[in-house]
Amino acid sequence: MIAVREAVRRAADVCPIEVGVAVAGGDWKLTVVSKLEPGPLRFGALQRAVGPVSAKTLTRQLRALETDGIVTRTVYAEVPPRVTYALTAAGAELAEVARALGSWGERYLGASAPVAPASAPDAT
Repeated sequence: MIAVREAVRRAADVCPIEVGVAVAGGDWKLTVVSKLEPGPLRFGALQRAVGPVSAKTLTRQLRALETDGIVTRTVYAEVPPRVTYALTAAGAELAEVARALGSWGERYLGASAPVAPASAPDAT
């Protein structure tokens, strides 16, 4: 068995779907995976590609994805230091799931319809 976070180990006791949720769930994780699908990216480029995510949150999610074997982090011995992130084979599989979920999301929202915030039910 691969080394994984405790949350993933606990999910394995429930069912495989929960394992998937434990690995892929969390702020920006599937977006990160989808943005890395075309190839490796440096941190700054990844952060710009993902969108309005803080450096702290992106770092936390990248560490979790790395621990779970979804992403690799490569540090190059250069000045200034250069670090790139890339998908592993498991990450490439998860990218397929992210693509499918994205397609589902577009269909769910009615791709051309603008997204409006839900309003509170009328109390009348």
